[in-house]
Amino acid sequence: MVGRTTIAKQIAVSLDVASSKDIAGVPTQFSVATTFSMLVYAEKLGFSCYFPLNCVSNVLYIGLCNKLPVKDALVQFDTALTLNPNPVEAQAAFYNKACCHAYRGEGKKAAECLRTALKEYNLKFGTILNDPDLASFRALPEFKELQEEARLGGEDIGYSFRRDLKLISEVQAPFRGVRRFFYVAFIAAAGISTFFTIPRLIRAIQGGDGAPDIGATAGNAAINVVGIVVLVALLFWDNKKEEEQLAQISRDETLSRLPLLLSTNRIVELVQLRDTVRPVILAGKKETVSLAMRNAEKFRTELLKRGVLLVPVIWGEGSETKLEKKGFGLSQKAVASLPSIGEDFDQRTQSIIAKSKLKSEIRFKAEVVSPAEWERWIKDQQKSEGVTPGEDVYIILRLDGRVRRSGKGMPDWAQILKELPPMEAILSKLER
Repeated sequence: MVGRTTIAKQIAVSLDVASSKDIAGVPTQFSVATTFSMLVYAEKLGFSCYFPLNCVSNVLYIGLCNKLPVKDALVQFDTALTLNPNPVEAQAAFYNKACCHAYRGEGKKAAECLRTALKEYNLKFGTILNDPDLASFRALPEFKELQEEARLGGEDIGYSFRRDLKLISEVQAPFRGVRRFFYVAFIAAAGISTFFTIPRLIRAIQGGDGAPDIGATAGNAAINVVGIVVLVALLFWDNKKEEEQLAQISRDETLSRLPLLLSTNRIVELVQLRDTVRPVILAGKKETVSLAMRNAEKFRTELLKRGVLLVPVIWGEGSETKLEKKGFGLSQKAVASLPSIGEDFDQRTQSIIAKSKLKSEIRFKAEVVSPAEWERWIKDQQKSEGVTPGEDVYIILRLDGRVRRSGKGMPDWAQILKELPPMEAILSKLER
């Protein structure tokens, strides 16, 4: 085997740089495993493949545009994994393999690579939700299955995503833990009492001198048993509600990463519009949605005062979208307009400058990017609310990005004007 230093020098020569330790003035911190397989081959694809931000600067994403077949890149990622990579490099290798498989439409193989990265190398599930290279994968059933596994947690996929969801759940329901403590405490107390009451009940039934009163003893035992049954039922009910809440938080997280095209041709994720607009999603057949849009124009001025942004989703558009064989996921222009991987979107959204710029670009309507992803999310939301997937629906979001309410058919705009307060109203400020 050729020494690692020799290979690194060869790579440096092939990239026309002086040293493999410093490319574009940025320390790579990569061993040959990652440098050879990810820098040379993935970047030659010209795609926005994932690299840990502490290893390679985003300036590398736009360089080295000579095309290499995706199947050859897969071979090189496999080669990298045989060269004893460190955990960070192995995570990047598996992740970029998943990007390649997603590009080729191989959902199962992409899901397996992501499972390995999640379980063994602590990949954040938010990265999967965020990456435009995986837009086609997120529209597949394999992604839904992977997300559900990550939400439930387990040995096959790890618990990091579930931990993140539970932290959000605890903020939204801060007294659930206290309730559970009392449930368990009272169940234990009733169980101990029942443990000592049963022998007394047996003695009461047998009768004899000194036997306790059978009526009182039986009454105590019955109270304990009924108490245990009720408390256990409450505990299970609370657990069920938590799982439903975690599922909703997971859907909200997926929703927040869905991209929109503003009227200025800028692509943003829904999370970037928090505190700025109230998106109203109109999903259905083209004729129905078009009619709802025309009706909304009659109330345009008042709806704009309430921060309404119309988001039309036409059933079937996602399946008609053709894959442009120029790279993973979205175009380079679209990728450049999205926030970088690993960026704190909440902090970005809170930026006064960014919010002011967004406000100036937002108009009355936005177009969906990756319509298949939008359709999948809407249909999941329909299932959670007991609505047949594929029916015409509207979904109104709050200023904080969560679902306010939804309904079948198209909305009554006059009723929405009565329901939504103006953006300057106190109620709108409390909603943020």
